[in-house]
Amino acid sequence: MGSRIARRLVEADHDVLVWKRTEARATELAAHGARVVQSPAEAAGSAEALLTMVFGPEALVAVSEGPSGVAAGASASLTVIEMSTVGPAAVARLAAALPPSTGLLDAPVLGSVAEAEAGTLKIFVGGPAELAARWEPLLTVLGAPLHVGPLGTGAAAKLVANTTLLDTICALGEALSLARALGLSDDAAFQVLAATPLAAQAERRRTTIESGDYPTRFALSLARKDADLIADAAAAAGVELPLAEAAQTWLAEAESAGLGRADYSAVLAQILR
Repeated sequence: MGSRIARRLVEADHDVLVWKRTEARATELAAHGARVVQSPAEAAGSAEALLTMVFGPEALVAVSEGPSGVAAGASASLTVIEMSTVGPAAVARLAAALPPSTGLLDAPVLGSVAEAEAGTLKIFVGGPAELAARWEPLLTVLGAPLHVGPLGTGAAAKLVANTTLLDTICALGEALSLARALGLSDDAAFQVLAATPLAAQAERRRTTIESGDYPTRFALSLARKDADLIADAAAAAGVELPLAEAAQTWLAEAESAGLGRADYSAVLAQILR
């Protein structure tokens, strides 16, 4: 995702500096017009806006803290725009690590590689309204930004959105599993599901279920990570989410079964086993 976002900004004629932990990927971006820097701190010291797109909270700590991290190079003229799915607690930690004068928005995205390439991501923005408005033109290059409230609410909104994705895909798997156990053919089951709130999801997933091929758009390992973040956020807020806990269990089992690199919809294969 980070590579696609960087390329999108290059193509929009922005002066883009990049740092990636995988040197080969940074070299690929340089071939498209980005300038490679040697550390997150160097990027922070040279940019007006710094976008982070990493796997999860631990990766965000690794790139933002320490002598070569973002915080070490940040100044009052910099705005950090955190675009990963890391949850509100990680955003709060990032805010504490940055100098008080450095601007910060949390702006995770809904969408995958195709949406990043096309500039059609949904972007949930948390932070001061005036700072969000300042950087709206930049974010609009990547998709449709929606300011949802103060700092941390962008991360919260992304977990809300992902809760619906993960719960729905597992509900579909369980409905089909029940249909098979009760003797319905898959064809009959899909006709029944077409008359339910799961109709669109069933139609979309039928081909992959029948073929057993789950080409990766949103890796199951990432979905499992997000399910863990949802569980952590719910626990911190004192909210019980039995459906989300069930989805978390299914995703964890699918990852343990070796499906982590497949699309998150491969959880259906695990459920249907």
